[in-house]
Amino acid sequence: MEIDLSRVTLRPFELMDAHDFLIWAGDDRVTGNLRWPVLTSEEEALAFIRDVCLPHPWRRSICIDDRSIGFISIFPETGDDRFKAHIGYGLSHEYWGKGITTRAVSIAVSQVFNDLPHVLRLQAFVRTQNKASQRLVEKIGFQREGLLRKYTYLKGTIYDVFVYSLLSSDLLPLPQSYSSQIVL
Repeated sequence: MEIDLSRVTLRPFELMDAHDFLIWAGDDRVTGNLRWPVLTSEEEALAFIRDVCLPHPWRRSICIDDRSIGFISIFPETGDDRFKAHIGYGLSHEYWGKGITTRAVSIAVSQVFNDLPHVLRLQAFVRTQNKASQRLVEKIGFQREGLLRKYTYLKGTIYDVFVYSLLSSDLLPLPQSYSSQIVL
Protein backbone atom coordinates (compact mmCIF):
# COMPACT_ATOMS: atom_id res chain seq x y z
CA MET A 1 0.00 0.00 0.00
CA GLU A 2 1.57 3.25 -1.15
CA ILE A 3 0.64 6.40 0.77
CA ASP A 4 0.39 9.86 -0.76
CA LEU A 5 2.60 11.71 1.73
CA SER A 6 0.73 14.97 1.12
CA ARG A 7 -2.11 13.41 3.16
CA VAL A 8 0.13 13.29 6.28
CA THR A 9 -0.67 16.07 8.75
CA LEU A 10 0.12 16.95 12.35
CA ARG A 11 -2.48 18.28 14.77
CA PRO A 12 -3.14 18.36 18.51
CA PHE A 13 -4.82 15.27 19.92
CA GLU A 14 -8.58 15.26 20.51
CA LEU A 15 -10.62 13.09 22.86
CA MET A 16 -12.42 11.60 19.88
CA ASP A 17 -9.07 10.06 18.77
CA ALA A 18 -9.38 7.35 21.45
CA HIS A 19 -10.42 4.53 19.09
CA ASP A 20 -7.66 5.18 16.53
CA PHE A 21 -5.15 5.92 19.32
CA LEU A 22 -5.80 2.49 20.87
CA ILE A 23 -5.01 0.73 17.58
CA TRP A 24 -1.37 1.81 17.70
CA ALA A 25 -0.91 2.53 21.44
CA GLY A 26 -2.21 -0.96 22.14
CA ASP A 27 0.50 -2.55 19.97
CA ASP A 28 3.70 -3.52 21.79
CA ARG A 29 5.64 -3.24 18.50
CA VAL A 30 4.90 0.51 18.73
CA THR A 31 5.13 0.99 22.50
CA GLY A 32 8.17 -1.27 22.89
CA ASN A 33 10.49 1.71 22.35
CA LEU A 34 8.36 4.07 24.48
CA ARG A 35 7.98 4.58 28.20
CA TRP A 36 4.23 4.14 27.77
CA PRO A 37 2.50 0.97 28.81
CA VAL A 38 0.59 -0.96 26.15
CA LEU A 39 -2.97 0.34 26.38
CA THR A 40 -5.72 -2.26 26.45
CA SER A 41 -9.04 -0.41 26.25
CA GLU A 42 -10.64 2.69 24.76
CA GLU A 43 -11.16 3.94 28.33
CA GLU A 44 -7.39 3.78 28.93
CA ALA A 45 -6.76 5.48 25.59
CA LEU A 46 -9.23 8.25 26.43
CA ALA A 47 -7.67 8.77 29.86
CA PHE A 48 -4.16 8.86 28.34
CA ILE A 49 -5.21 11.46 25.76
CA ARG A 50 -6.98 13.54 28.42
CA ASP A 51 -4.32 13.29 31.14
CA VAL A 52 -1.07 13.06 29.14
CA CYS A 53 -1.50 14.21 25.53
CA LEU A 54 -3.74 17.25 25.93
CA PRO A 55 -1.74 18.97 28.72
CA HIS A 56 1.62 18.18 27.06
CA PRO A 57 3.49 21.32 25.89
CA TRP A 58 4.09 19.98 22.34
CA ARG A 59 2.56 16.65 21.40
CA ARG A 60 0.94 16.17 18.00
CA SER A 61 -1.00 13.39 16.39
CA ILE A 62 0.37 12.11 13.10
CA CYS A 63 -2.70 11.81 10.90
CA ILE A 64 -3.72 10.54 7.51
CA ASP A 65 -7.01 12.06 6.42
CA ASP A 66 -7.39 13.38 10.01
CA ARG A 67 -7.18 9.85 11.48
CA SER A 68 -4.58 9.42 14.24
CA ILE A 69 -1.91 6.88 13.28
CA GLY A 70 0.92 7.98 15.59
CA PHE A 71 2.45 10.83 17.56
CA ILE A 72 5.38 13.20 17.86
CA SER A 73 6.32 14.71 21.20
CA ILE A 74 8.77 17.47 21.97
CA PHE A 75 9.95 17.68 25.57
CA PRO A 76 11.36 21.16 26.21
CA GLU A 77 13.89 21.53 29.01
CA THR A 78 13.51 24.25 31.65
CA GLY A 79 15.73 26.66 33.53
CA ASP A 80 19.28 27.00 32.25
CA ASP A 81 18.65 24.11 29.82
CA ARG A 82 15.57 25.71 28.20
CA PHE A 83 17.48 26.04 24.91
CA LYS A 84 17.24 22.23 24.49
CA ALA A 85 14.36 19.87 23.80
CA HIS A 86 14.03 16.13 23.19
CA ILE A 87 11.97 14.48 20.47
CA GLY A 88 10.07 11.21 20.59
CA TYR A 89 7.70 9.61 18.10
CA GLY A 90 5.80 6.46 17.28
CA LEU A 91 3.72 5.23 14.37
CA SER A 92 1.17 2.49 13.83
CA HIS A 93 2.98 -0.66 12.70
CA GLU A 94 0.91 -0.95 9.53
CA TYR A 95 2.47 2.31 8.28
CA TRP A 96 6.12 1.51 9.01
CA GLY A 97 8.57 1.82 6.11
CA LYS A 98 6.37 4.11 4.00
CA GLY A 99 8.09 7.46 4.65
CA ILE A 100 5.30 8.72 6.91
CA THR A 101 7.38 9.20 10.05
CA THR A 102 10.15 10.86 8.07
CA ARG A 103 7.64 13.29 6.59
CA ALA A 104 5.94 13.94 9.94
CA VAL A 105 9.21 14.49 11.85
CA SER A 106 10.46 16.78 9.09
CA ILE A 107 7.32 18.89 9.43
CA ALA A 108 7.52 18.81 13.22
CA VAL A 109 11.13 19.91 13.63
CA SER A 110 10.62 23.04 11.55
CA GLN A 111 7.40 23.84 13.38
CA VAL A 112 9.02 23.30 16.79
CA PHE A 113 11.76 25.81 16.10
CA ASN A 114 9.04 28.31 15.11
CA ASP A 115 6.72 27.51 18.05
CA LEU A 116 9.55 27.43 20.61
CA PRO A 117 12.04 30.05 19.35
CA HIS A 118 14.14 29.74 22.53
CA VAL A 119 14.91 26.10 21.58
CA LEU A 120 18.18 25.99 19.69
CA ARG A 121 18.91 22.27 20.01
CA LEU A 122 16.62 19.30 19.42
CA GLN A 123 17.94 15.97 20.71
CA ALA A 124 17.00 12.40 19.90
CA PHE A 125 18.09 9.48 22.07
CA VAL A 126 17.87 6.31 19.97
CA ARG A 127 18.48 2.79 21.25
CA THR A 128 21.45 1.22 19.51
CA GLN A 129 19.20 -1.65 18.38
CA ASN A 130 16.69 0.68 16.67
CA LYS A 131 18.28 0.95 13.22
CA ALA A 132 15.11 2.36 11.59
CA SER A 133 15.02 5.37 13.93
CA GLN A 134 18.74 5.92 13.44
CA ARG A 135 18.23 6.07 9.66
CA LEU A 136 15.20 8.33 10.07
CA VAL A 137 16.87 11.02 12.19
CA GLU A 138 20.00 10.93 10.04
CA LYS A 139 17.90 11.36 6.89
CA ILE A 140 16.29 14.47 8.39
CA GLY A 141 19.68 15.96 9.22
CA PHE A 142 20.30 15.06 12.86
CA GLN A 143 24.00 14.52 13.62
CA ARG A 144 25.09 11.50 15.64
CA GLU A 145 27.14 12.88 18.51
CA GLY A 146 28.02 9.78 20.41
CA LEU A 147 27.16 6.65 22.31
CA LEU A 148 25.78 6.85 25.83
CA ARG A 149 26.46 3.52 27.49
CA LYS A 150 23.92 2.06 29.91
CA TYR A 151 22.00 5.32 29.64
CA THR A 152 18.29 4.60 29.59
CA TYR A 153 16.04 2.32 31.58
CA LEU A 154 13.08 1.02 29.59
CA LYS A 155 10.62 -1.62 30.70
CA GLY A 156 13.01 -3.44 32.99
CA THR A 157 16.18 -3.22 30.91
CA ILE A 158 19.02 -0.71 30.75
CA TYR A 159 20.07 0.20 27.19
CA ASP A 160 22.84 1.98 25.36
CA VAL A 161 21.62 4.87 23.19
CA PHE A 162 23.03 7.06 20.48
CA VAL A 163 22.52 10.78 21.02
CA TYR A 164 21.65 12.85 17.96
CA SER A 165 21.15 16.59 17.64
CA LEU A 166 19.63 19.03 15.21
CA LEU A 167 20.27 22.73 15.72
CA SER A 168 17.86 25.42 14.62
CA SER A 169 20.74 26.81 12.53
CA ASP A 170 20.99 23.45 10.68
CA LEU A 171 17.54 23.76 9.14
CA LEU A 172 16.73 24.94 5.69
CA PRO A 173 13.48 26.90 5.37
CA LEU A 174 10.38 24.70 5.54
CA PRO A 175 9.06 24.06 2.00
CA GLN A 176 5.69 25.73 1.41
CA SER A 177 4.08 22.34 0.64
CA TYR A 178 4.96 21.15 4.18
CA SER A 179 3.66 24.33 5.83
CA SER A 180 0.14 23.51 4.70
CA GLN A 181 0.30 20.15 6.52
CA ILE A 182 0.58 21.71 9.98
CA VAL A 183 -2.56 22.30 12.03
CA LEU A 184 -2.06 24.41 15.14
